Amino acid sequence: MARSRGQKLTIIATILLVIDQVSKILVKTNMRIGESISVLGDWFQILFIENPGMAFGMEFGGNIGKYILTILRIVLVVVMLIYLRKLLKKGSEVPMGVCVGVMLVMVGALGNIIDCMFYGVLFGESTMFQVAGFLPEGGGYAPFFLGKVVDMLFFPIIDTTWPEWVPMVGGDSLVFFRPIFNFADSCITVGAFYLLIFHWKFFSEK
Repeated sequence: MARSRGQKLTIIATILLVIDQVSKILVKTNMRIGESISVLGDWFQILFIENPGMAFGMEFGGNIGKYILTILRIVLVVVMLIYLRKLLKKGSEVPMGVCVGVMLVMVGALGNIIDCMFYGVLFGESTMFQVAGFLPEGGGYAPFFLGKVVDMLFFPIIDTTWPEWVPMVGGDSLVFFRPIFNFADSCITVGAFYLLIFHWKFFSEK
C-alpha cells in the first residue's frame, strides 16, 4: 500500500529527530565539555560544548531571553506544522520539495526545543572535569525550560593565523568554519537554503 505524502514526511521527520536526540544524548553522557574526537583529521571534529541560546552558539537576554526564545521556537513549530498541513492538503499543487524543506526547518527547531525544555531536568551538569549522568540523584542542572542546547559538530576547514600585514587582525587566529553546531541546526540550515535556492518561485507567486 502506497504511503501518503504526509505519512512519508512523518517517517522522515521522526528519523531525523531520533538522529538528533541520540547524537546529543551520546555526547552529553560520554564526553566532558571541551572534549573532542577527530573524525576526519583536523577538518571534522566532534567537539562537545553547550550553549544556552540560539543556533550556532548565539545567545541573548539571560534566563528571560531563554524563556522568550524557547516560547518563540514552540510558536514557530506550531505555525509551521499548521502551514505544512495546509500544503499537504493541496496535494500535487505543491511540490514535494517545498514540504520537505518546511519539514526540515520544523524538525530542527523541535530538536533544539527538546534540549531547552528537558535536558536541564533529565541530566546532570557537564563540565570540563565530569561527564553528565542521566537522572542524577540530586536532580538536573537547570529548571524546566532552562536547559542548554548540546552542540558538537565542528568543521575547522581552515585553521591558521592572519598575515601580520592585515590591519586590525594581523597575527590573530583564523578559523573557518568556526561555529560549533548540532544535527538540528543542520536541518534548519539545509531546509532554509533548499527552499530559498530551489523553491523561491513557489513562495514569490503566493
